[in-house]
Amino acid sequence: MRVSDIFHTFIPMKEQVTDISKVLQNMAEEMRLMRETINRQYAEIAKLNRNIESLNQQLRKKNEENTELKDRLSKYENPDKNSSNSSTPPSKERMSDEILRRTKTLRKPTGKKSGGQVGHKGHKLSCIDTPDEIVYDIPKYCTNCGESLTDAERILDYVTQVVSIPELKPVVKEIRHYVMICKNCGERIRTTPRHRSNDVVYDASVKSLVVYLSVVQFLPYGRIASFLHDILGLSPSEGSLVNWVNEAKRNAQPIVDKIKEYIMSSNVVGFDESGCYCNKRLDWAWIAQTVYYTLLFRANGRSSKVLTEQFGDSLERMTAVTDRHSAYFALHFLNHQICLAHLLRELQYLSELDTDQKWSEQVANLFREAIHERNTNPTDIISKASWLDKLDSLLKLNVSKLGKKFDTFKNGLIKCRDYIFNFLEDPMIPSDNNASERGIRKLKIKLKNSCTFRSDFGADAFLELHSVVETAKKHNQTPFNAIQALFEV
Repeated sequence: MRVSDIFHTFIPMKEQVTDISKVLQNMAEEMRLMRETINRQYAEIAKLNRNIESLNQQLRKKNEENTELKDRLSKYENPDKNSSNSSTPPSKERMSDEILRRTKTLRKPTGKKSGGQVGHKGHKLSCIDTPDEIVYDIPKYCTNCGESLTDAERILDYVTQVVSIPELKPVVKEIRHYVMICKNCGERIRTTPRHRSNDVVYDASVKSLVVYLSVVQFLPYGRIASFLHDILGLSPSEGSLVNWVNEAKRNAQPIVDKIKEYIMSSNVVGFDESGCYCNKRLDWAWIAQTVYYTLLFRANGRSSKVLTEQFGDSLERMTAVTDRHSAYFALHFLNHQICLAHLLRELQYLSELDTDQKWSEQVANLFREAIHERNTNPTDIISKASWLDKLDSLLKLNVSKLGKKFDTFKNGLIKCRDYIFNFLEDPMIPSDNNASERGIRKLKIKLKNSCTFRSDFGADAFLELHSVVETAKKHNQTPFNAIQALFEV
């Protein structure tokens, strides 16, 4: 091949190479531009992601605010819990709820006027057979002609008795103590050893009144001192009042020990607990009570350990009547009955929460029928099997659609199913724990008046003396007489 031919061939190839280079340069430029576009798009995507995250945060915050507002709104839409539809004690409910509870009636209107009906004999006090004083109301002159009625015929028309309180005035008794000197040996003889004390002292009647006002009427010491001064003209110090209550506590200790002994040997015992503020801390007051005895004591908690330490293995021989506090289910009682009054109040709340559903009322009616069955046959042993079958049928129903509160209550019933109808099989077991609640409620009244106990000894004094008082009432003794007996020991 000639050189000229080769040269002429190379020239087009050179031009082709140059074209390819341009193409490659153009492609590189395009790729650079694409990378810049991609980088800008990445930056834009990152910016959008940040905006999305910010919006999501705002959305979550709005959802939280919405949930909070719904919860706050539900408080106004849902019925308020009070002592008639929950376990809330009367001492903690609002005044408006208390007024509504006390004025609300479940009786249907009869159309009759309030008060006594026509033909109703009414009730009146009866005259006593031995009045302290008899006054003769005899007219002396005739109102028609003015003639003296001294020698006229006397006919008893009717008798009325007027009850009055004599003047409240303390009786001051002065005791003059003499020393006799024996003529034989010269010994100085006294009837009693000389007491190094104040010249003026108060006897058991005053001390008993103070303890009664403190333990039974729940008055703080300041108001007791005011009462004694205003009514009786007495001025003992508040320190003296405290000492007299403490003296009563010490005298009552053997009685309290005996009450505890009797309760430990009892077959059916009701338990309850409540907060007790003492010396700027929250303790817990417990009650254990039977038909004949009541024992209140203080502990630093409300766990099952408290009852174990107090009553030991005697719990295994008891039938306990309690609410649904978890501590009671950790103990090994011989038998167990939960309070149906609590369940009925909770069912009442569910009925008020959703007036369209019938499930809560059906369960409540089942409990009421069981209670009526026991009241109708107070001494019979009634099998609980059929009642459990009826309850199981209601528990099988799906209540989830009614709301979380219905589901929670139903699950609670399932857990304590075996402890609901035990009162039917034993006439000695009550269907509720109202007696325990009434017994410990007095503590809340005391705390409401006094706010707190200033010392452990003062708290224990109230609880132990209240045990004596409540036990005395169960034996048809007056609280005041029971307190008086403590100072006659």
